[in-house]
Amino acid sequence: MNKKIETVESVQQKLKRTELLLEINSQVAGLEDLSEILWKIVEFASSELNAERGTLFLSDNETGELYSRVAQGELSREIRVLNNVGIAGAVFQTKQGEIIHDAYLDSRFNPKIDKETGYKTKNIICCPVNTMAGETIGVLEILNKKKGRFTKDNLVFLEAAASRAAKSIQNAQNKENFEKNRKRELEFLDLVSEIASEINLDALLRRVMTESARMLNADRATLFLNDEKNEELFSRTVLGENISEIRFPNNIGIAGTVFSTGRTMNIPHAYADLRFNPAFDKETGYFTQSILCTPISNKEGKIIGCAQVLNKVGGPFSAEDESRLKAFTQQIAISLENAKLFEDVSKAQKYNESMLSSMSNGVITINNEGVIVTCNSASLKILRAKKNQIVGQKSSAFFCNSRHWVEDLVNSVQEHRKPETRLDSEISVVDSTTQEKETISININVVPLVNDDLEGRTDQISNFSGVLIMLEDISSEKRIKSTMSRYIDPGIANQLLETGSEILGGQETTATLLFSDIRSFTSITEKLGAQGTVKLLNEYFEIMVECITEQGGILDKFIGDAIMAAFGLPISHEDDEDRGLRAGINMIKRLGEWNAQRLKESKAEIDMGLGLNTDKVVAGNIGSEKRMDYTMIGDGVNLAARLESACKQYNAKILISEYTFKKLRGTYKIRHIDDVIVKGKTEPVGVFEVLDYHDKRSFPGLMDVIGHFQEGREHYRGGNFEKAIKSFETCLKINKNDLLSQMYLDRCNKLKNNKNTHWKGIWVMDSK
Repeated sequence: MNKKIETVESVQQKLKRTELLLEINSQVAGLEDLSEILWKIVEFASSELNAERGTLFLSDNETGELYSRVAQGELSREIRVLNNVGIAGAVFQTKQGEIIHDAYLDSRFNPKIDKETGYKTKNIICCPVNTMAGETIGVLEILNKKKGRFTKDNLVFLEAAASRAAKSIQNAQNKENFEKNRKRELEFLDLVSEIASEINLDALLRRVMTESARMLNADRATLFLNDEKNEELFSRTVLGENISEIRFPNNIGIAGTVFSTGRTMNIPHAYADLRFNPAFDKETGYFTQSILCTPISNKEGKIIGCAQVLNKVGGPFSAEDESRLKAFTQQIAISLENAKLFEDVSKAQKYNESMLSSMSNGVITINNEGVIVTCNSASLKILRAKKNQIVGQKSSAFFCNSRHWVEDLVNSVQEHRKPETRLDSEISVVDSTTQEKETISININVVPLVNDDLEGRTDQISNFSGVLIMLEDISSEKRIKSTMSRYIDPGIANQLLETGSEILGGQETTATLLFSDIRSFTSITEKLGAQGTVKLLNEYFEIMVECITEQGGILDKFIGDAIMAAFGLPISHEDDEDRGLRAGINMIKRLGEWNAQRLKESKAEIDMGLGLNTDKVVAGNIGSEKRMDYTMIGDGVNLAARLESACKQYNAKILISEYTFKKLRGTYKIRHIDDVIVKGKTEPVGVFEVLDYHDKRSFPGLMDVIGHFQEGREHYRGGNFEKAIKSFETCLKINKNDLLSQMYLDRCNKLKNNKNTHWKGIWVMDSK
């Protein structure tokens, strides 16, 4: 009787299970979206097994991972694990379902997710999602049965549900993959179209490398182009803020082999291939695992380079990856060739323009129709004209009236095809701004232009393309400047020419000296390398020297990254001290603007300090017969240099001596920061910090801080360190970033127990 009852119950359970499976089939049958299907399965299984939550993991065959598309509770984010790790990984590998009654007693269980979410996993039932063909496409995992334990019947039901849903999952996956591929192909076409419009070679190379790596899910990519002249493959890679070029013979290494043979290479293990060159890995610290490299051919079938991608995520590159990279390179080959041609033409044009622009002599070209085609900046300066007054005009219209003799020379060269020269000739010019007339002395040389593009044509008429005029200004002012500029700064020459002074032999005079220096320059150079350092210094010096010359100062010399300048030499002014200080303030402000631009370009900021001192110096030509320098010597020069060095100790950017401070005519935001005895001296020197480069944002409560600081300094000098501490603490309450107040606070805390009755508030500077 009992057996009959059990049989009836068993049949009823089977019927109920069948009904449930039919129900899940009906629920997912009408769904096309993969996420919806997965969610229905998880929700259904969790509900029927009376469990708290569940997760359905799908297999990512490319990466060898299991990933969750849908989950319940706090696990709604995507989870990715290797397909051989944890309970889910074990079930995926064995294709056998499992029941875990106590998760934390199973060594395979990973409690990390529990710790992140605050949820505690108690028991687990897990089964594979198998297709009719026996392929495991995922794992279904249910957690924490609300009452009792998971049973074998639960597992049988779960396996049946997963098996019934597998086909729907697979169909939805296929549809989703189709849509993804379709979308990817459309994106590919859009990308190719976008890239094809880029003619800047550097920008094109960067874009191609970026998109190649993204498209193939690779770590990085490199595109090599062939330099036919040097028989080298080259690539430009972005390293930090610099663009560096890699070059090597076009027949070595993996890239060289691909270029030489014209065959694609797919290498799963780079170091196992003898053709692989590990030198770049050793130099950069990078480890190359897998390589896919394919040749790039132009429309004529000529190989112009190769594309290389490294280290595919999740394993080696597939045949599909090869096809996609080949298709991509075929599409962008024409763009690469056009960009390289454009670069070559641009380089030639820039070279010619640079050469013309840098020439001190004027250069003007005239075509066969007598129209002025080009005119360099030296010509505009010599002729006192603007570009639109010359370029595009008939030469006969510009060189007319009193200047007609120039046109006569042009006509003679056009007729006879022979050069014409006139030395020490006078030409009248009219200043385009002031309209003032002037007569200057020039040397002029007019030569025929020959067209080298007409190969095989030797007759003078066919290869004649116009006339070139060269102008040399030999007026007295320029001759003097030319002579003096060989050994002194051009700014000095200009002032001496205006005054007619002859003071280069040596003089003792009062001047304001300025020293500046870049902070942590050694570490900067180590990061940038030689070329990057030179580029940075050129940009930095361009800004700083302009600030100095704007205030009438002269540049004495560059000392590495340091600048030495003077105000009041060789021509003095009543306000040289103010000029020097204004220059220093502008240098800090301009540095801040430059740093803001550098930050936008992801470049490191540059910091500097500068010192100013006013004193008597000896100035003049110092050196040997072969090499002379106009420079300054004396204690005043040394003190300016030591003040610049002291900026580091006082956390300041601008320090001036009491000698400069006392002679200032203008009003500035200044605080007296110390009285020091510098090395080699016995008497103290007052040191002042200038703060005018700050605004309300960079230094809040500036004037209040200055007031309280001065109070603190008075207490400090009088030996009342407790009161001094309160004043400096007040400064820090107003501006917590006032490092100078912090320095004095620390100094006072060390000195407050000092019983020195001879304390005078003077600090001894032991550094140079």
